[in-house]
Amino acid sequence: MNTAELLQRALHFDFLTKEEGVFLYHHAATAELAYVANELRKKQVPSGKVTWQIDRNVNTTNVCIANCKFCNFFRRPGHEESYITDIETYKQKIEETFRLGGDQLLLQGGHHPELGLKFYADLFKQLKELYPDLKLHALGPPEIAHVAKLEGLSHTEVLTALKAAGMDSLPGAGAEILNDRVRRLISKGKCGGQEWLDVMRAAHQLHITTSATMMFGHVETIEERFEHLVWIREVQSEKPADAKGFLAFIPWPFQDDGTLLKRLRGISNNVSGDEYIRMLALSRIMLPNIKNIQASWLTVGKNVAELCLHAGANDFGSIMIEENVVSAAGAPHRFTAKGIQDAIREAGFEPQLRGQQYNYRDLPDHLEEQVINY
Repeated sequence: MNTAELLQRALHFDFLTKEEGVFLYHHAATAELAYVANELRKKQVPSGKVTWQIDRNVNTTNVCIANCKFCNFFRRPGHEESYITDIETYKQKIEETFRLGGDQLLLQGGHHPELGLKFYADLFKQLKELYPDLKLHALGPPEIAHVAKLEGLSHTEVLTALKAAGMDSLPGAGAEILNDRVRRLISKGKCGGQEWLDVMRAAHQLHITTSATMMFGHVETIEERFEHLVWIREVQSEKPADAKGFLAFIPWPFQDDGTLLKRLRGISNNVSGDEYIRMLALSRIMLPNIKNIQASWLTVGKNVAELCLHAGANDFGSIMIEENVVSAAGAPHRFTAKGIQDAIREAGFEPQLRGQQYNYRDLPDHLEEQVINY
């Protein structure tokens, strides 16, 4: 294999194999990867704008039986700190989100053993009746698989009911690394990698837009990272021609603070800024059929995320008015609406507020600035 030849093929949107991606990871210079990824970004998103979003991560429940070894957020059933969010709390959080310029909830929780399809369908209907303009970016493939198992239904049946109840889009949560060797070690209680992909296939057939993620830097091999990227690309290539499928891909490094992986197995996050930039650039290179690549400022910070905008990323994600899961594992970074726009401009780009469908939104005339206190 030859680095220059592979990068030239990438510039023509060729689908590189897993082995070719691994070769580039080991042999291509960071500057080369960043250059090619940036050129691809210019072709796929020629506006030169960097998009960002205002939404809020609200957790339906913290009760979970998946027992992921990287999660400090969950509580076992019956734990004194366990909860199911009540409607009054939703109302307070949604109304504050609107005041802060947001239009969406990223609504996720745990694998609660007693919360089935009716619970989520009724919740979505109630929220949409109260707030018809609210967007629900809700659950994720492991939760869909969990509900399907509880109910004895197919993924398609669960997704059809949730879409009818008001679910607007499906996040790419719970992908971690899709190889089941890794999943047995870090998230044995979640669906397997192929079931995660099958849920996304079903969503795309129903024209539900989705995103995809990769949490790396723990027990996976480099080969397993690129296998993950190829599988995501394959699912995207299978979507109906008139479906959007995966709107975005978001890679982020494992956050280790206080996790079982670190305490019991000594697994730490050793992903450097350079390695993150390389993986983000390679995500753009390996996923030519996914238009938007998001830099995870929450986990890598402002400076590295800004560099990613010159290495293939075109999106800065959300200011996340509230985020409890990744933060519980030590992600320290925060942005306000002003701060995220300043960072995008500092990197040399024009910030553009967006919705979940990557539709441009005008900045609200009276945008109340968030006070960061968590």
